[in-house]
Amino acid sequence: MGLPVLAPLTVADLREVAVIERVSFSAPWPTSAYTTELTTNRLARYVGARIGGSLVGFGGIWLMVDEAHITTMAVLPENRRSGVATALLLELLQEARRGGARVATLDVRVSNNEAQRLYRAFGFVEVGRRIRYYDDNGEDALVMTTQELESPEQQATEDRLRSQLQERLRDA
Repeated sequence: MGLPVLAPLTVADLREVAVIERVSFSAPWPTSAYTTELTTNRLARYVGARIGGSLVGFGGIWLMVDEAHITTMAVLPENRRSGVATALLLELLQEARRGGARVATLDVRVSNNEAQRLYRAFGFVEVGRRIRYYDDNGEDALVMTTQELESPEQQATEDRLRSQLQERLRDA
């Protein structure tokens, strides 16, 4: 399969984003929200992952002062557990650094064990809980954050994950 090609999302990608949203989330964002994110939100940065020219995943952050908040991340079901999410998250954390972020944070459903496992592999730790955060079913969200992005420990974690990803894809 090889590494996915990562590039900033554009408005032209939104039809494919909508498909990924619908199959990934019980309360998908409307396309209009992404249009606003991509065209007027100066805090927002979104990255897409393509394989064979098709968008298979995407993720986004908001850069707020010294924090990068991961707003969303999704991968098509048939491309999950293939390294796409790892590649996206590595790129989002690099984008956070380029934007001057000191740490990265995110909210994740308490029931989304697969996503939590990925985030923990990246060094995210639970620092709080948002009670009844999700409108669709009242589910709580875990608040997770990284260590300092420039810390040797965080850098080593990401370097290890990058090497594992490259090895895995080379052997595939």
